[in-house]
Amino acid sequence: MAYFSINDLTIGYHKVPVIRNISLEVRKGEIIALIGPNGAGKSTLLKTIARELAPISGSIFLEGRDMQTISYRELSKRLAVILTERIKVDLTTCRDIVATGRYPYTGRLGVLTHRDEAVVDAAMETVHALDLSDRDFNAISDGQRQRILLARALCQEPEMILLDEPTSFLDVRHKLDLLSILTRMARKNNITVIMSLHEIDLAEKVADRILTVKGDTQFGYGEPGEIFEEQAIRRLYDIEDGYFDPLFGSIELKKPAGDTPEIFVLAGAGTGIPLYRKLQRENIPFATGILYTNDLDHRLARLLAAEVISAPPFRPIPEETLQEALNRMRQCRRVVLAGPEAELPNAPLISIAKAAGIPVEHSL
Repeated sequence: MAYFSINDLTIGYHKVPVIRNISLEVRKGEIIALIGPNGAGKSTLLKTIARELAPISGSIFLEGRDMQTISYRELSKRLAVILTERIKVDLTTCRDIVATGRYPYTGRLGVLTHRDEAVVDAAMETVHALDLSDRDFNAISDGQRQRILLARALCQEPEMILLDEPTSFLDVRHKLDLLSILTRMARKNNITVIMSLHEIDLAEKVADRILTVKGDTQFGYGEPGEIFEEQAIRRLYDIEDGYFDPLFGSIELKKPAGDTPEIFVLAGAGTGIPLYRKLQRENIPFATGILYTNDLDHRLARLLAAEVISAPPFRPIPEETLQEALNRMRQCRRVVLAGPEAELPNAPLISIAKAAGIPVEHSL
């Protein structure tokens, strides 16, 4: 039996559906990422799971129990929620904010026991925030604020945490820090994490399973290798002016305008990637080769180059392919080496070009 499951769920506002027929199963300790276009209903789904919104139809189960039948007190001990709404408090320290996570366990007066105090300390230590204990919550950065809210969630000692866009407005360091903490927490404490993310490259790297939503439907659900397929991501986000490469987890702008290459790039073994992107930024159409089809450069060149001259790996380059590359170099106004000549796998082609009197430059 799945730890958490959704069965034929339809969600929305005032009986108007936002997403229909959601179904999924989640094992305990898994990290689930929700991705999809803005307005697709990711936040609505999280609010429905958290019981801030009532489902229109369908059911949500926690360890086989319909979540609608679980009392709020019990649910507050099993489920922690961090949504996008900013907490507005005055003259409240970070430690005070974290301590509110113990309220499901305290009496009506909210007095913390020695054990509660120890749980607060442990939660702040887990998110590396002990040094923020006495700071005013309103006076800290967005990254620090997210760590404090995560510590508050940990204080609930939950089995599952819901997060709505937890990395929004964070710089790279704090995004990585937060996701690292979540990953360690899920693995060490067997806590299930369900979160929406805008950064699909991070979702691909951190999540065990991905739920994609688009329009009013569940677009897909599965492991990252199943979901992050190039054409599937293109359809999910209606991408026209660019690409998402699931192997690199990178977003690429569209290739330079024009079908006639101006520059021929001699590359290979990853040396061409910086130069390809430089030519793309400068909107200069280029050709490149000869690249083996399993080469790192080939992976990006197929997206950005006007022409890629390639060859099968693990065998000699055919004479006709060498001649094709030589002819294209003659037609380009410049031929440029992407890296040190000794490190390029195109040594035969470089020698042929020089013998044919084609100038080969070592940089743009």
